Amino acid sequence: MELQQMRYVVAVAETANFTRAAERCRVVQSALSHQIARLERELGARLFERTSRRVRLTPAGEAFLPAARQALEAADRARAEVAAASGEIRGRLAIGTIPTVTAVDLPGALKDFHVRHPQVRITLRAGGSEDLAEGVRQGTLDIAFLGLSPSVRPKGVRGRVLAEGELVAVVAPGHPLADAAAVDLRRLANEVFVDFSAGTAGRIQSDEAFAAAGVGREVAFEVTTPDLMARLVRLGLCVGMLPAAFVPGLPGVHVVEFSDPPTRVEHLVWSLRPSPAATAFLEALEIDAVR
Repeated sequence: MELQQMRYVVAVAETANFTRAAERCRVVQSALSHQIARLERELGARLFERTSRRVRLTPAGEAFLPAARQALEAADRARAEVAAASGEIRGRLAIGTIPTVTAVDLPGALKDFHVRHPQVRITLRAGGSEDLAEGVRQGTLDIAFLGLSPSVRPKGVRGRVLAEGELVAVVAPGHPLADAAAVDLRRLANEVFVDFSAGTAGRIQSDEAFAAAGVGREVAFEVTTPDLMARLVRLGLCVGMLPAAFVPGLPGVHVVEFSDPPTRVEHLVWSLRPSPAATAFLEALEIDAVR
């Protein structure tokens, strides 16, 4: 069994497509398919179900995938550790972030890190806090920036609180509350809302705030990005809630502060055994990786 064969399996599993997997691995599709077929013969089991429309893992493939990822991570880490011992930081740095991170200038931090460590291959993935934290626990991400309710603490990872901030309402310029100095949540109870998907950390923050106020609300629009949320608000279709520190980057909406504002906490989390690249990135942020 070869590491390259494992890379091919992981690529097909993540893309659900042999052609895209071959492009990712920079090989011709026939070579990738041949190596996976060879591995399946060696294992005595099919790893993928192939139809004209889809590719998906078989039960054997589901069992094989975590071990393949661990083997690849171990090999990559071994190479990175050897390089770090000689003073060179290289390898992979996979970062996850919520779209509304404000505690760190992430693009600027990535640029500075790339200039200092050009041999590190940086990847960035945006998503919800729960998926990003799980990515760190599973090893598919090295570091993640999260936004959580004050009552929630990330588990199974190392981490640090970066900032705590208030949530505000965002409304269209012509909205009756656009010029209000401050309101309580009850004033918004009859409004139509846009919010993040049910069950996500971004949604839980506002759901908990309304529950604590003892009022309900109608969430008619569910989105995954704050930019789409702002577009719907600007059109007057709904109102939304976002971190106060993030809103200045959204033109065309009015901010309405709360008299008793709900809050959210930004966390930075990393794996229990950070790689040399992850350790170097944390050090660039003046964070001790072993804390």
